[in-house]
Amino acid sequence: MNDNLDLEALDQYLASEDSPEDCMMLSDLDGFLHGIICSPVVIPAEEWMVVALGSEVDGLPVWVVDEIKEQFAGIRAGFLSNPAVAEPIFWQAHEGHVIAMDWCEGFMEAVAMRPKEWLRLTESGSDGHLTTPIMLHIMDDNGNSVMGVPQEELDEVLAQAAEDIPAAVVGIHNYWQQIQRSGGSAN
Repeated sequence: MNDNLDLEALDQYLASEDSPEDCMMLSDLDGFLHGIICSPVVIPAEEWMVVALGSEVDGLPVWVVDEIKEQFAGIRAGFLSNPAVAEPIFWQAHEGHVIAMDWCEGFMEAVAMRPKEWLRLTESGSDGHLTTPIMLHIMDDNGNSVMGVPQEELDEVLAQAAEDIPAAVVGIHNYWQQIQRSGGSAN
C-alpha cells in the first residue's frame, strides 16, 4: 500500500456533507478501484472517476482526486509486484470481525461497467471460481445471499470468503494478464 496516502482524510471527506451525494465510501471505493484495475479492458479514468465520485471531478477538491489516483496507483503497484499482492480495505465491526460486503459491492460495480467482457472469466470452467469469494458477499434486497448460502451459515462463510478475497483478486488480475500476454481477446 502507498505510504503517502492519507486514507483517513479521504475517508472523512467521502463521508462528509462536502462530498457528492452519490460518491462511494472508502471500502467500496477501494473495491471499485481493484475491479477497475482487474478489468479485462482498460476503462478510462474520466469514465470510472465519475462513477466513483458520483459527479464530474470538476469542482471537487484537487487533493481528493489526487488521493484516489494515488490509491489506484498503489493497488496497481501491488498487482505488479513480485509476488503480486492485494490489500483490500475492509471495515472492521466493533465485535472484531471483518465486513467485506461494501468492498465487494464496489468491485462488482466495476465489473458492471463492462459486464460482457467479464463473461470469459465468470463463465470459465477453470477460473470462474475466482469470483466466488466476492460474490458470496453480494446480498439481495432481503439480505439473502445471491449465492444461496443459508442464513445460519452466512457469518462463517463470509468470514472465510473475506480471508480468500486478496488471493482471489490477485488470481483475477493474473487471469486477465495471462489472456493479454497470450494474445487472446477478452471479448
